[in-house]
Amino acid sequence: MVNASELPKTFNGPIDLGIIGGTGLYQLDCLEAIAVLPPVKTPWGQTSSPITISKITGDSEEHFHVAFISRHGLHHQFSPSTVPFRANMAALKHLRCKAVLSFSAVGSLQQQIKPRDFVLPQQIIDRTKGVRDSSYFNDIGLVAHVGFGEPFSKSFAEYISKFHGILENPGVDEPCELHFDIDTTVVCMEGPQFSTRAESKMYRMLGGDVINMSVLPEAKLARECELPYQMVCMSTDYDAWRDEAEPVTVETVIGNLQNNGANANALASAIITDMANKMPEFMKTGDGLKGSIKMSISTKPAAMSKDALEKLKFLFPDYW
Repeated sequence: MVNASELPKTFNGPIDLGIIGGTGLYQLDCLEAIAVLPPVKTPWGQTSSPITISKITGDSEEHFHVAFISRHGLHHQFSPSTVPFRANMAALKHLRCKAVLSFSAVGSLQQQIKPRDFVLPQQIIDRTKGVRDSSYFNDIGLVAHVGFGEPFSKSFAEYISKFHGILENPGVDEPCELHFDIDTTVVCMEGPQFSTRAESKMYRMLGGDVINMSVLPEAKLARECELPYQMVCMSTDYDAWRDEAEPVTVETVIGNLQNNGANANALASAIITDMANKMPEFMKTGDGLKGSIKMSISTKPAAMSKDALEKLKFLFPDYW
């Protein structure tokens, strides 16, 4: 295995798939690292970790590249409220990424979603507190109203769902399931504390299926970057809503996270290998998002400052 310090610190080729996550994804079985970019500086700060660029193992032509970012940092030093979400997504966009696959631990708000099950949500309920920077445009003198009615890529989720047979649950009678439905909803809370029992019950009443602390503003920023985005949610616990059970503890979460890590590795490896053999149509076309930002920005180009234009060009060098 090549030491990361011995790899190139630059990469000039295009990136096909961006992956944001953590446990179980640092070394995917199907990938071979070819470069490690130091934390990338963007107009919105630097990324939460170095970006590892990899190719398919044994691929001498290097025709499919993956970029990996550790959301919370290599040492898990960023809390959900302090993750540099804007820098992470901007860096992937700047690297000409075609789609973003995200992984996150979640608590289950529904009995049928068991710990160790995986979920492909299609809707989001925002319960963050406004302390996270959720747009690239608010602080550069621009007005942009970006469509977010369907916050994830349904095409991407359908593509991932065909790999449901990959998930294993060794030592347990019940199989790991991959839940996917058009109304499946993830609640995003601020954290870093877990929910009270009353809050957890309220989220169930609101229609939540799972809950995490990371999907926002990540999904919003992916949309502003015109990137097809899908989060794979890995259930670690039943949150706090069950009266007959003890509230969730860190020990419970970590135990199931370790079990989920192997499944995350297997699922991501299967997805990447399949994409490398035949790139999905939504990655080729942009999933209908190309050009959407030009239509969303209301501010006239003549009124844009030099600073605003430079930041826009970091994301969209061909637009302005």
